[in-house]
Amino acid sequence: MKKIIPYSLATILAGFGLLTLFLSTSVIFDLFSIRAKEGNYVLFVVWSNFISSILYLFAAYGFIKSKKWTVALLGISTLILIAAFIGLKIHISSGGIYETKTIGAMIFRISVTLVFAIIAYFTITKKKI
Repeated sequence: MKKIIPYSLATILAGFGLLTLFLSTSVIFDLFSIRAKEGNYVLFVVWSNFISSILYLFAAYGFIKSKKWTVALLGISTLILIAAFIGLKIHISSGGIYETKTIGAMIFRISVTLVFAIIAYFTITKKKI
C-alpha cells in the first residue's frame, strides 16, 4: 500500500514529462507539422520545456526509488522554467512576438513542477531524516 503513492506520482510525472518531451521536440525539430500549429512560439521557452521534460523523467525514476536527488532535479527544473518565464516577459516587453497561451502554459508548468518538488521534499527527504 505504501508503494502506491510513489508509483502514482512517478506515473503522473512521467506522463507529464513524456508529453512535454513529445511537444517540445516536435516544435524544435518540426515533427508532424506541429511547429506551424504552435504559431508564434518562443524558442528559448521551448528549449526550457525540453530540458525540464528530461528532468521530469529522471525525477519520476527518483520517486519510485525514493532518491533524495529527486527534489534537486525538480528544483532545478523549476528554476529553469522561472528563468525562461522572466526571459519571456523581457521578450514580450521588448516587442517580441509570442502566443498569449504561452504565459498561462508557463505559469501552469512552473506551478506543477513546484508542487511536485514540494511533494518530493515531504515524501522523500523528510521521510529519510
